[in-house]
Amino acid sequence: MLIRAVFFDFYNTLVDYDPPREETQSRLLGEMGIKISPKALLRPIMVADDFLSREHSRHSMGKRSKEEIAALYGQYHGVIIKEAGVEASPELIATILRKWLGIDLKMALYDDVAPALDGLKKQGLTLGLISNVDRDISAVYEELGLGNWLSVTITSQDTGFNKPHPEIFQAALKEAGVKPAEAIYVGDQYQIDVVGANGVGMRGILIDRHDFFGDITDSIRIRSLAEVAQHLD
Repeated sequence: MLIRAVFFDFYNTLVDYDPPREETQSRLLGEMGIKISPKALLRPIMVADDFLSREHSRHSMGKRSKEEIAALYGQYHGVIIKEAGVEASPELIATILRKWLGIDLKMALYDDVAPALDGLKKQGLTLGLISNVDRDISAVYEELGLGNWLSVTITSQDTGFNKPHPEIFQAALKEAGVKPAEAIYVGDQYQIDVVGANGVGMRGILIDRHDFFGDITDSIRIRSLAEVAQHLD
């Protein structure tokens, strides 16, 4: 069936931090005498992101207390540190958390976003966002210019459901006015994005910018959003 709509995840699919988190994490660890290159932190951050995504899907951030959220982010940074081969002592985790809280995090689009979305929009496709976000992202959304391309925006805050639950995907399909088989969903997490989208009949695509998921062979895997156009038939 001909594809009529393409939906995207937000974090790590369309949007990255500026500077990237691996650079900031490397700098903060360096301030404590722990030398790890930004490149060596890419996979540990990816593993920690997967942990956080699963936790968010299980019990959304918006429904957790401040204490629960603080503890969860402690676990998150513990995963990064352990995966990087460093002992994740409570003192180290507490210091990293404190340092991160003092940083004004900014966001930027990946370099491939604008040309990819321009090309897809010119083909007459409906473009949209489906993301597990429990806060208002409208300010950063507009600051990044995503409203120029995306006509459908569905978040877990809007629906009360997190990916991979089918309701959040179904809400996006309904708003776009397309059938599941007419839609593609692109995200960076295999379980919540690809498996979730496939579960409702959409075509899930895994964006794997750093080629970490070579073992996943049962779904489409791309390195750049420029490749999405190859999967519209």
